[in-house]
Amino acid sequence: MRAIALSAMALLWAVPALAGTVISAGPSNVSVTIYRDPNRRQGAMDRNWPGGYALISETRTLRIPAGESVIRFEGVAEGMLPESAIVSGLPEGVREKNRDARLISPAGLVDANLKRRVTLRRTHRKTGKTIEQDAIIQAGPDGGVILQTAEGVEALGCSGLPERMLYGGIPDELSAKPTLSVLARSEREVTATVQLSYLAQGFDWSASYVAEMAEAGPTLGLFAWLTLANGGSQGFADADLQVVAGRPNRESADRGPRATAAELHLACWPMDITSTHPSWGIVRTPTRPPSAPVSYDVADDIIVTAQRRTGSVMSAPVAIAAVQEDLGDLKLYRVPSRVTVAAQGQKQVAMIDRPEVVVDRLYSADMGDGGENPRPLAILLTSRNVKEKGLGIPLPAGGLALFEPVDGHSLLVGEDDMADRAIGEDIEIHAGDSPDVRWSLKPLSRDNRHQRWHATISNARDVPIRAQIVIPYELARKPKGIERGKGGWLLKADVPAQGTVELDYEIKVEGRSRR
Repeated sequence: MRAIALSAMALLWAVPALAGTVISAGPSNVSVTIYRDPNRRQGAMDRNWPGGYALISETRTLRIPAGESVIRFEGVAEGMLPESAIVSGLPEGVREKNRDARLISPAGLVDANLKRRVTLRRTHRKTGKTIEQDAIIQAGPDGGVILQTAEGVEALGCSGLPERMLYGGIPDELSAKPTLSVLARSEREVTATVQLSYLAQGFDWSASYVAEMAEAGPTLGLFAWLTLANGGSQGFADADLQVVAGRPNRESADRGPRATAAELHLACWPMDITSTHPSWGIVRTPTRPPSAPVSYDVADDIIVTAQRRTGSVMSAPVAIAAVQEDLGDLKLYRVPSRVTVAAQGQKQVAMIDRPEVVVDRLYSADMGDGGENPRPLAILLTSRNVKEKGLGIPLPAGGLALFEPVDGHSLLVGEDDMADRAIGEDIEIHAGDSPDVRWSLKPLSRDNRHQRWHATISNARDVPIRAQIVIPYELARKPKGIERGKGGWLLKADVPAQGTVELDYEIKVEGRSRR
């Protein structure tokens, strides 16, 4: 027994007492670098659920006492991946890291006070008299809250009276903000400048293109906003902001920690018909989960860092525009001034401005969509990403809105998804279907190996047009004007104004071409 007691005393002596808790409420400087959703190859981001991630680097100044202490970094992103956190600048490094994911919420308070005594306050509807009584939370918060009082067992929100619960205090296990706590040690009291860097989910960005056709000539103006989204409840004020285009090699990770049972739903079965007591039925205590997806349904939610020209959908020269840099094989866009990455919000910063991009108008049809009844051809605006065409810059993926001037007004004529386009690559913008350019397709003959087809393209416009038929099969013989392209063989033809072109071709029945 004496040996056991001495061993216990030695163990207590070997573990020094904590000197205290150091709370860092927020950073003095922060940098946010946002990476796109790795599963999104083209088009705009999912605004309801940002699927990308961010690298967040913070600078914090701490007064660290002598001995061992717990340092709490409050206000980190709630989608933080704690295994990615790097803390530098502490006198003797970090001995332990903990992500405090349970946040204060109606459901969190219920969950933290299970089997504990609370105060139930009810107000009479007619007299306004308030009655308070003790209650014990027996079950909750999933599926409702069950209370035990001196009168028996009942469900919260089902008495027909306005009621609420009062708590004696906030449990220690609940945090007002997402927090990372570390265990550190210092030989003496020091003031340290600490760098905290970590990855966090719940961010995303994409390019938002606005293209406007010129009133005269085969050119369009191309402008792009850098649109970013923060789906979390933590904002980052006056941050250095960068976004990265490309796909870094990163293994998939689970969704970041979320607050436990953040929503509190109270449901009751009415004791009378709903027409007699319309307010009875479902009683809810609504709250948005801190890490729930955010909906951006109105344009007013977007903070735009720029000016706009009167009477045009294109932007004027802006005071703040992202600057493109190389990051290895990736592309980095740096915002030259500090911006606020607001919680559960979006921001737009000017990104690309090319006022005169030379384009060709092409009318295209896919053989698989053809039939003997005339059908409209799709309108494609094609170009090449080179300086000679007015571009010659990397074009990140995003959504595109195409406008065309009509009687002094810009009207929307098409929307499309843009994939990443490197310098030198071809560009296609889908601008809808043309009712004036139509085509039909009918079979002529067929044997065991070949099938012949006859296509007719008619142009009701007052100008000649260039058209193509996409053939996703191997050809038995190559007619004049055929070339390889996206989707298969491209059979092209010039159709005169108010004219018609007849095309014949023959395919192999046994196989398709490789796309």
